Amino acid sequence: MFFIVGFVIVVASVLGGYVGAGGHLEVLWQPLEFLIIFGAGIGAFLIANPIPITKGVGRSMGVLIKGSKYKKDHYVELLTLLYSVFKLAKSKGDLALETHVENPGESTLFASFPKFQGDHHAVEFMCDYLRMLTLGTSNAFEVEALMDAELDVHHAEDAGISGAMATLGDSLPALGIVAAVLGIIHTMGSITEPPEILGHLIGGALVGTFSGILFSYGFVSPMAQFMGATFESDAKYLMCIRTGILAHMQGYAPQVSIEFSRKVLNSDMRPTFIELEEAINEIGTVG
Repeated sequence: MFFIVGFVIVVASVLGGYVGAGGHLEVLWQPLEFLIIFGAGIGAFLIANPIPITKGVGRSMGVLIKGSKYKKDHYVELLTLLYSVFKLAKSKGDLALETHVENPGESTLFASFPKFQGDHHAVEFMCDYLRMLTLGTSNAFEVEALMDAELDVHHAEDAGISGAMATLGDSLPALGIVAAVLGIIHTMGSITEPPEILGHLIGGALVGTFSGILFSYGFVSPMAQFMGATFESDAKYLMCIRTGILAHMQGYAPQVSIEFSRKVLNSDMRPTFIELEEAINEIGTVG
C-alpha cells in the first residue's frame, strides 16, 4: 500500500514540478535512452548475480506490494502452537512429538494451526529441531549454535537478494551518464544542424542522466531497502521458534518458554501477555 503511495508521490512531485516550471513532458520520452540505461542495467545485473539470487529477486517483487507475510495473528498462532508442543512434551515426554514431526502434513497437532502448517519453510525448521529432541539431543548450547548457523545462511540469502537490488540502484546513475555521453556524441556528429535541432538532441541526451538518477534514488534503491527491512522482519518468525525450543530444552515451563519467544518479536507484531493467554485458553492443549 505505502509502496504504491510512495511511487505516486515521487512521480507526481517530479513531473508536477517540471510541468509547473513550463517543461514539456514529450521531451522526456526518449525510448532509446531508456533502452541503454535499463538494458545495460539488466545485463549487468545478470552478470553480477548467480541464478538463485536472480530468481530470488523475481520472487521477492511481491514483497513490495504485500509487505511482510507475517502479521500479528501469525505470531499469536505460532506462540500458541509452541505452547501446545511444549505442553505435550512436558506431560508425555519428547518422544510424544515423534509422530507429529515425522509427518507434519497429517499431524493433528499442527492441523489446529493452519497458518503455520501452510508455511513449508517454518514447518521444516521447527520439525528438524523437534526431531533432534526425539532422538535424544539434550545439549541446548550445541543446538543453539546449529540454529544460529542455519539462520545465518537464510540471512545471507535474503541479504544477497536485497543487496543485488541495491547494487542495481547504485549503477543506474552511472548508466544514465553513459546514455548521456552517447547522446552528446551523437549531437557532436550533427554540430552543423540549426540550434533548434541541436537543442533537441542535447535535451534528449540529458534525459539519460535524469532518468538514471530518478530511477535509482526514487525507485530501485528504496525498493531494495524495503526488501531488506521486510526480510529482517520476517526472520523474527524463525527466531521466535528458535528461542522457544531453546528455552524448552533448558527445562522451562511451557508458559515461560513462549514468553522467551514473545520477547524477541518486534513491538508492532508482539502480542501482549494477556492476548497470548487468551489465545492459549481459547484453543486449549492439542495433542
